[in-house]
Amino acid sequence: MNVLTETYTLNNGVSIPKVGFGTWQIPAGKITYDSVTYALEMGYRHIDTAWAYHNEKSVGKAVRDFGIDRNEIFVTSKCPAEAKSYTDAKRCFEETMGNLDLDYMDLYLIHAPWPWSEMGTNYSEENLEVWRLMEEVYQSGKVKAIGISNFNVTDMKNIFDHCTVKPMVNQIRYFIGFTEPDITKYAKDNGLLVEAYSPLATGRIINNADLKKIAGKYSVSVAQLSIRYCLQKGVLPLPKAINPDHIRDNAAIDFTISEADIAYLDQLVTSR
Repeated sequence: MNVLTETYTLNNGVSIPKVGFGTWQIPAGKITYDSVTYALEMGYRHIDTAWAYHNEKSVGKAVRDFGIDRNEIFVTSKCPAEAKSYTDAKRCFEETMGNLDLDYMDLYLIHAPWPWSEMGTNYSEENLEVWRLMEEVYQSGKVKAIGISNFNVTDMKNIFDHCTVKPMVNQIRYFIGFTEPDITKYAKDNGLLVEAYSPLATGRIINNADLKKIAGKYSVSVAQLSIRYCLQKGVLPLPKAINPDHIRDNAAIDFTISEADIAYLDQLVTSR
């Protein structure tokens, strides 16, 4: 077993592979299809997409065409941030299921607690409406696990105080030097798995001199160091790549960062 086939267990007992393959900003069509296919060939068994990425159809086709049992591939998608009513959320869920063309989703997330054009705005009541839809699709069996994304402590507490089914995941922006400690701790304390999107800060930390120094000690790349760091912090990384060499290298993370080096990385402040 390598790290791609190791799993975390969500608070409802569902197993989720410890490393996901992210598809944010990968164009729909052949590029997404080929990237996901190559990731699956390299051993990834966890693919992350979203309605807002406009590539769900390509992801679903790659999963269907790969030729292994559906239950061996963990597929995540997200209800768009702009869908802030039960009706809109239900419509978007149905669109996602049609786009993926899979019998079920493994994980479905609310993409953000506010529309992207209104970041930071209070949508507490609306999020409870959307969460009602999330609980409904979970209870139906069409989704194996449900969760949230980009939710801060206040946003999480709002859901926790009113839900029947607690979220299983909070997917947040997380990388060395930007680890959202308050959000991460609150989520973990409440039984949520934290997922890290942009674990390489969309490439902005690749040339960081401090990270290069630590990576050199282990004869790995900064990307490999960054992904491994997430794992050792108990967080699930979602690296994205389209270059087959990068997809392969991002999976070569079966090494261990020392406790001293983890402590050093913890205190760094890198690109926001």
